[in-house]
Amino acid sequence: MGADPAMRRGVRLAVDLGKVRIGVAASDPNGVLASPVETVPRGPGDLDRLAALVREREAVEVLLGLPRSLSGDEGPAAVEVRAFATTLAEHVSPCPVRLVDERMTTSVAARAMRASGVSARRGRQTIDQAAAMVILQDALDAERTQGAPPGEVVTAAS
Repeated sequence: MGADPAMRRGVRLAVDLGKVRIGVAASDPNGVLASPVETVPRGPGDLDRLAALVREREAVEVLLGLPRSLSGDEGPAAVEVRAFATTLAEHVSPCPVRLVDERMTTSVAARAMRASGVSARRGRQTIDQAAAMVILQDALDAERTQGAPPGEVVTAAS
């Protein structure tokens, strides 16, 4: 299976921002498959760790899940993610940060983990990575079918 000519080459990182943990997933260089990377504790040093992952993996972009309601509206959680995205963009520059719709990703990830027999206790440590994988796989699939990168680019605050 070769690279899809419609896909841009390069590793993408996806981030699922939680109140306590940040799930991180990465794609292969051909943008085909999402894999878990790690769970970063939320708080002091989290932006530095994310920036280090971008450098280590030579990521071409970071995809950050934007929580929306089923109707597509943005609430307080989306406001928080947008603020985090702006700060993240400063830390990973010149690597672009894109906000992508993450509706239902955590529930999809949780359902898949339960179906594969992962216990609730072990699941807490990996659900964020699994949600980041769902965000990333959805974005990769969308780019493949639409021929354009998904989501909206976030610019760093000046």
